[in-house]
Amino acid sequence: MTIQTSYVAKTLLQSRPRPESMREKLLSGRKITGYVLLAIWAVFFLSIAVFLYVSYDPDYMSRYRPKYLYGFLTTIELVAMSVALGGILSLPIAFGRMSKIKLFNRMAFGYIYFFRGTPLLAQLFLLYYGFGQFRHFWQDINMWWLFRDSWSIALLSFTLNTAAYQAEILRGAIMNVPKGQIEGAQSLGLPKFVTFFKIILPQALIVALRPYGNEFILMIKGSAVVSIISVYDLMGETRRAFSQTYDFQAYIYAAIFYLICVEILRRLWDLIEQRLTRHLRRDNG
Repeated sequence: MTIQTSYVAKTLLQSRPRPESMREKLLSGRKITGYVLLAIWAVFFLSIAVFLYVSYDPDYMSRYRPKYLYGFLTTIELVAMSVALGGILSLPIAFGRMSKIKLFNRMAFGYIYFFRGTPLLAQLFLLYYGFGQFRHFWQDINMWWLFRDSWSIALLSFTLNTAAYQAEILRGAIMNVPKGQIEGAQSLGLPKFVTFFKIILPQALIVALRPYGNEFILMIKGSAVVSIISVYDLMGETRRAFSQTYDFQAYIYAAIFYLICVEILRRLWDLIEQRLTRHLRRDNG
């Protein structure tokens, strides 16, 4: 019986391909294609760097560098405020989405469905051109301050949009918390308010940390649309610089600013995630 078992094991091992042959097979196919594509991208970015170095204009940079920085700070301010306000607004929306009361559930579902199903640009135009036509109505109820300038409308539009996405992120994270945590809190006689904010929400935020980072990055890249309604963010300053110089380097510099911002945010989010999830990692030592 032992001899037969060893023979079967030896036969199975011989029929399996060697690791070296598998590596050679992969190297001849997908890896070569990947290396070629990587080389093309490297040549592309290198050519852009060489072009910027050769065509560097000190006068252009001294004139438009402060405007780029101002637009960059405007973008960060707009996105940070809208994400923070959207996070606050997403709490009741997520509660409504999880509510067993049909009215609240359907209202939250309709809100999320609309703002996730329509383009951000369409929502921005709806608020800027649509609501602005009812000036006398907003003045009568003392709400015209919210629709009278482009900045307020951009902030409102971004807040409503990101609240829908954050509500779905939060809802999925809350549903991912094990039910045993809730049952344990109930067995201890903890109030529902304490159970949610002390037990459920902290665990849900850890689960939702990475999706929140992705939403932040998407909002930064999507914020370029506000330049259409005369908000001079990074893209707005870029469009103004291009209209004055007709130099397409303006858009290259804007792309570099966006890349730097996204990379800094990505690394910062990695540090935050490592810090908050350090208790979940096993000590390899």
